Amino acid sequence: MRILALESSCDESAVAVYDDTAGLLSHQIHSQIDLHRIYGGVVPELASRDHVRRLLPLLKTALTDAQTSPRQIDGIAFTAGPGLIGALLTGAALGRSLAFAWGVPAVAVHHLEGHLLAPLLEDDAPPFPHLALLVSGGHTMLIDVTAPGSYALLGETRDDAAGEAFDKSAKLLGLPYPGGPELAKLAAAGRSTRFDFPRPMLDRAGLEFSFSGLKTAVALAVKKAGTLDDATKADIAASVQAAIVDTLVVKTLRALEHTGHDALVVAGGVGANRLLRERLAQAVERQGAKVFYPRIEFCTDNAAMIAVAGMARLKAGRHESAAIRARATWSLSELGPLSDLAIS
Repeated sequence: MRILALESSCDESAVAVYDDTAGLLSHQIHSQIDLHRIYGGVVPELASRDHVRRLLPLLKTALTDAQTSPRQIDGIAFTAGPGLIGALLTGAALGRSLAFAWGVPAVAVHHLEGHLLAPLLEDDAPPFPHLALLVSGGHTMLIDVTAPGSYALLGETRDDAAGEAFDKSAKLLGLPYPGGPELAKLAAAGRSTRFDFPRPMLDRAGLEFSFSGLKTAVALAVKKAGTLDDATKADIAASVQAAIVDTLVVKTLRALEHTGHDALVVAGGVGANRLLRERLAQAVERQGAKVFYPRIEFCTDNAAMIAVAGMARLKAGRHESAAIRARATWSLSELGPLSDLAIS
């Protein structure tokens, strides 16, 4: 089976083609970072308009790179949420339109499920069941993953996510968008022991997180410091990163002990953080477990992860429609130019 996937939940436009036997055949992505940087964050209306401009050219390139024609596609997967509503609508409209035109099922995919299953793109894929730490700009979750489509939430943040703590701290330091990666770069030159920022909720049992207090502590430290020289900025960045990583590591180890799993998946944009990877690898190994990551390019938003999740749903019959092949052949022959993807 072969699936075409679209991702348009926020500020990346992406398309991928995935085959259940051959694996990932192609993936294309366009980042809107340069578009939004001057505003210091994502502008939803601009994001939506850029998706409209980018998705069709990316689609054509992805199909060409995969040496795949519309007749070889068995389903269209698209991100259904969460995300920016206008951005999501562009992908959903294109995905459902293609599914109708080509006579194949449309598969709505939860964005977070895509992140959870992204490590399945790797040769060294995680076994099931396993524990997943999902850390992104908007979510921080510990999830018990029994199988694709079978998830149990163990704990999540009560307020800000880890990615938000990175981004908002970066903004307080005057760093450019996107703030999280910029803060991590700056932290490499700083001392993580200079500022004693809180490790929220580590003094109580449970698997929930809270990062709003950390953000407030950073704001107070910046205000108290007054004029920030380069060394102070780097020390604050390093101390923020250490506080976030310490919290994530401790809670994750608790969850591994709670579930008894010997495999951990780390997914989401914050999963690309080098210090988090190093600390988790060391800590998890001491507990006799193994940690799995998607490659760096699949930690942030992409269509390859939507394709993997979409394929799992397609095979399980969890899709919006199930057009029969006889009807699909008739539809394509009647559509003329669209049957050859003659779109512009």
